[in-house]
Amino acid sequence: MPQTPSHSFIDPYALMRIKSLMLRARVVVEGFSSGLHRSPYHGFSVEFSEYRQYSPGDDPRFVDWRVFARSDRYYIKQFEDETNVRCYLVVDMSASMAYGSNSVTKAEYARTLAATLAYFLGSQRDAVGIVTFSDRIDEHVPPRFRPGHLRRAMVALERTPAGAGTDLTKPLEHVAATARKRGLVALISDLLAPVEELATSLRRVRARGHDIVVLRVLDPAELAFSFAGPALFEDAESGRRLYVDPVAARAAYLRRFNEHAAAVERLCSGLGIDYCLMATDQPLELALFAFLKARLRRGRQALRHGTARGRAAP
Repeated sequence: MPQTPSHSFIDPYALMRIKSLMLRARVVVEGFSSGLHRSPYHGFSVEFSEYRQYSPGDDPRFVDWRVFARSDRYYIKQFEDETNVRCYLVVDMSASMAYGSNSVTKAEYARTLAATLAYFLGSQRDAVGIVTFSDRIDEHVPPRFRPGHLRRAMVALERTPAGAGTDLTKPLEHVAATARKRGLVALISDLLAPVEELATSLRRVRARGHDIVVLRVLDPAELAFSFAGPALFEDAESGRRLYVDPVAARAAYLRRFNEHAAAVERLCSGLGIDYCLMATDQPLELALFAFLKARLRRGRQALRHGTARGRAAP
């Protein structure tokens, strides 16, 4: 993932001190949008478009009149990336997401990330839906774009889930079964579950024609197993306790953790799913950038296959 100067990013620890989820999302999106114009990546547009000059016989509905007003020439908007897309934000709120080795838990980070994506998509007039889950579906807000809908989505994200365990199957199968129109599904989770369980559900969603972005949220301590001394570890979901010497267990933990992570990445790559790993000490702008890259890539692939806004490309 391209990196921009760190001083342009918002410290996630400082961001989480803002109590309002809506305000957090607004700060990230507005800071990110203004940063695009100041950064080396200013050519990246949130509404990527390609144009060609108007030719006799072209449908005048696709003339970009704003370009005409500036240039006094007629241009056809050949492609505009994912306008009015239907996006389903599927957010893991299970007990394992409550862990945090610092002041930010995975759940709070994931909640803020989902709010940021919802705010951004809403500003683009896209329909956004929310599904939060643990070992059950806790909240379901169907994708809409209308006054007050974004507020409803934020309220759903702020609610405390009722379950404890993790079941990745139920929310993804729910989206696959209820989403009548093709859209974009963003799964936000620590993915601490069997890969086989995840594979079955992701294949089902892909089979329904949806595009998927997987945003994996992990704590820095989970990535490095940076615990210093012997301690009693408790499984957040099962309650099982185990006394562990981190120095002795680190090598085996990292080997198994990396094997699981590699299997997840292979699964996503094989299904054509965009995958991004985010640690809770990383700025949320990086996740937003990865999400936008995925949308751009999807749009360019659609254009190459001769589709543009549901019609054949000229």
